[in-house]
Amino acid sequence: MPQQKLTQDFVDRARAEIGAERTIYWDEKKPSFGLMVTNNGAKSFVVQYRASGRSRRMTLRAKAGQKAGLNLVDAKKMADGLLGDVAKERDPLQERRKAEASAENSLRSICEEYFRREGKDLRTKDQIEKALERLVYPKLGARQIDTILRSEIVKLLDKIEDERGPVMADRALAYLRKIMNWHASRSDEFRSPIVKGMSRTKPSELARDRILSDDELKAVWKAAEGAQGPFGYLVRFILLTMTRRNEAADLVDAELVGDDWIIPAKRYKNKLDHVIPLSKAARDLLATIPRIKGIKYVFTTGTTAISGFSKFKEDFDKACGVTDYQIHDLRRTARSLMSRAGVDADHAERAMGHVIGGVRGTYDRHAFYDEKKRAFEALAVQIDRIVNPPASNVTELRPAVVG
Repeated sequence: MPQQKLTQDFVDRARAEIGAERTIYWDEKKPSFGLMVTNNGAKSFVVQYRASGRSRRMTLRAKAGQKAGLNLVDAKKMADGLLGDVAKERDPLQERRKAEASAENSLRSICEEYFRREGKDLRTKDQIEKALERLVYPKLGARQIDTILRSEIVKLLDKIEDERGPVMADRALAYLRKIMNWHASRSDEFRSPIVKGMSRTKPSELARDRILSDDELKAVWKAAEGAQGPFGYLVRFILLTMTRRNEAADLVDAELVGDDWIIPAKRYKNKLDHVIPLSKAARDLLATIPRIKGIKYVFTTGTTAISGFSKFKEDFDKACGVTDYQIHDLRRTARSLMSRAGVDADHAERAMGHVIGGVRGTYDRHAFYDEKKRAFEALAVQIDRIVNPPASNVTELRPAVVG
């Protein structure tokens, strides 16, 4: 390889030798230091040294935050430092490789790799990433995944439970269990430290049957009508469509086709496209929502879908006066109202997005579009009767059975 007096002017003008894939120009005054130039014009500084009887060639890299890359002066200083380490019987290249391998095996990097490979199939990917960023990474994110002890996870869950409650602790545990099991399936050595018995709640304790009373429903609806921002619209839309919170909150323009809302399989719990024939009330509600030009999300406060539900709901509950309910209880309430409206149970379940089991679910491929459309219209009528009851001197007719 040629030797050259390296100057910044030469560095700027240097080209690889004709026909060579790359050329290294070694500095005349510092023979272990050189400039490498590839045939496509890429340039980098290198250091050549021997460690443990082996010849090493190490490419120098700019420090984090050094956007302009290395100049000749900085590269020479870095080379001097590395060669000084070599004189102390250290191996800078081996140390770098170990550090890089260590970084690739951190909990955060494993999580990021999991989302990169599996994220397209995760309906709640954004929600999980935000939870890990908030609850797990500050404590364990930089740790090597195979050094994380079960006792450390327990302490983390204790902290989450004390500050945010047992349900949130169990969610964090579920996210970690999923990712650690995924990593274990790809590793010859890793074994997840998570075992049975680490949960903070029991499934039976989480089962809910909360349904809003008519007075509570009326209070919630009226408060939603008077609420500022997207949350009030979201509450009413969930009631009219019987959808889950995130399914409704992540609604985008492209999912609204004619009078239908088509929730794509990747966003739906059962991994199937779900068609909701929107009632007139639901369509009218959508038409009244203020929109931000250029933003695809229907329920938004800026550039992304609405989030921060706990804060929204805290303020909303003060306004409506209803307590001890969750947003998901609105979906359950709407399902109950469909039954009150006389909707056939199977049709109501299909409108809700549930898959009918047994022979009927296997062989009956009819989409039941018309039945679902009537079911959602009946639901809207039922809600309106509760929110805007007829005058006391008017006899209300019994709702017709919807089949």
